[in-house]
Amino acid sequence: MITIDSALKKGLPKDTKSLCPECKKVVPATIYESDGKVLMDKICPEHGKVTDIYWSDVELYLKAEKFAYDTTGVSNALIQDATSCPENCGLCNLHTSHTVLANLDLTNRCNMNCPICFANANQAGYVYEPTFEEVVKMLETLRAEKPVPCTAIQFSGGEPTIYPRFFDVIKKAKELKFAQIQVATNGVKLASDPEFAIKCAEAGLNTIYLQFDGLDDDIYMRSRGRKMMDVKNKAIENIRNVPNKRPSVVLVPTLVRGLNDHQIGDIIRFAIKNMDVVRGVNFQPVAFTGRMEQEEREKGRYTIPDLVKDIEEQTGYAHKKDWYPVPSVVPISAYASAFLGKDKVTFSAHPHCGLATYWFVKDENNVIPITDFIEVEGLFDDLFELAKKTENSKVKKLSLLKAEKIIKKHMIEDKIPDGMNTMQFIKMMTNVFNNETKEGLAKFSWNMLLVSAMHFQDDYNYDVERVKRCVIHYVVPDGRIIPFCAYNGGPEYRAGVEKEFSVPLDEWRAKQGNEYT
Repeated sequence: MITIDSALKKGLPKDTKSLCPECKKVVPATIYESDGKVLMDKICPEHGKVTDIYWSDVELYLKAEKFAYDTTGVSNALIQDATSCPENCGLCNLHTSHTVLANLDLTNRCNMNCPICFANANQAGYVYEPTFEEVVKMLETLRAEKPVPCTAIQFSGGEPTIYPRFFDVIKKAKELKFAQIQVATNGVKLASDPEFAIKCAEAGLNTIYLQFDGLDDDIYMRSRGRKMMDVKNKAIENIRNVPNKRPSVVLVPTLVRGLNDHQIGDIIRFAIKNMDVVRGVNFQPVAFTGRMEQEEREKGRYTIPDLVKDIEEQTGYAHKKDWYPVPSVVPISAYASAFLGKDKVTFSAHPHCGLATYWFVKDENNVIPITDFIEVEGLFDDLFELAKKTENSKVKKLSLLKAEKIIKKHMIEDKIPDGMNTMQFIKMMTNVFNNETKEGLAKFSWNMLLVSAMHFQDDYNYDVERVKRCVIHYVVPDGRIIPFCAYNGGPEYRAGVEKEFSVPLDEWRAKQGNEYT
């Protein structure tokens, strides 16, 4: 079992390391409480003091960090002699997690030109588009990670669906036994060509992360520069019409205070109305780019607790108590690893990277958080203790019976939703432990909606401890695997990688034409 207790400092105030937004040098930082919020102060000897909001609710912040777990990281990390983070990312020996989800940028070309996008050929002045052979090499690098090969890949960009061999890379990922193959897309290709979604399914695509900022075109005109609501509806309809092995959809709203935070409830209700296709909503508060004064940041900063509050106010479906951080589910992975005798994917992210809640949904008027009928914290505590005992046990079947008893012990049977009984739920849970395919998780998700939030860092709220525990990584052509927030912020490895493996925009247009550039 690769899970270990976390070395993360807990409680407030606490010291950490951050970056100066001006010079990008690592500087000491303090995280502390002020007026019910969690703030970060950092001082650069050259550029002075910077204060930013880390989380807007201290109670949720302290709850989240109770669920901090680390793993032993990647045993075959490319960089074995690193002494400081986030320098020389690759992954390195300082990293405490393996790759749970890998992003692979297929291109920085796009069939749109969004004002809030950080990955666009027109803005960069060059085209970054790895060859098919380079993509295959990157996929193989991920599958070679030890002790846990990466099992989930998300093709991203730019707009990945315009990549010339898009279906081929999906097929190759399937051939390499990625269990979860995803694409992050604006939906334009899916909407314009009814056959496109069918071809995605035939190639082996599992999940479509659909950019989805709201429910009216005014929002899209401001965020994306064009009307998009018809595109979103048509994309979902075309996915719905896929006859076999239909990919599921996760809506991905980028949240900007004053732009679309008033439509959070409407987005969730839209997801519920389309639950035959939509299986989740992953909200992403916007990360700041460029120089911003403190007053401007305070007005615009939108943190995960702000989302929790807005969902409660705009839907009434969930309350603060119903949200848990990403690593809260580590005991499930730990037990599965111990029971199967094989290290499994473990969501050992930093506890302040994201929060999530699972809802049992009948219809818009009947939404029940899983926390209403499961004593979550007691369940996870007992499963983690069982995982430790199971690791050295020779009688695995007896251990599984104990796991079933633990689940039953922490179920509040008189609050179980209509249409689900105790044994049915237990079987769904134990399928996760007992099945090396995604079947158990698929059954567990049936009639369930995952609502989650991931707040990626920028230069103002950058916490090195989060980078060291990142579980969402980019894989790049030279073999490096780089944490998301280091790739897109701070030292920003993205620019260096893309420039090294790119073609000047004018040269590309001369050879390939102007399409999507």
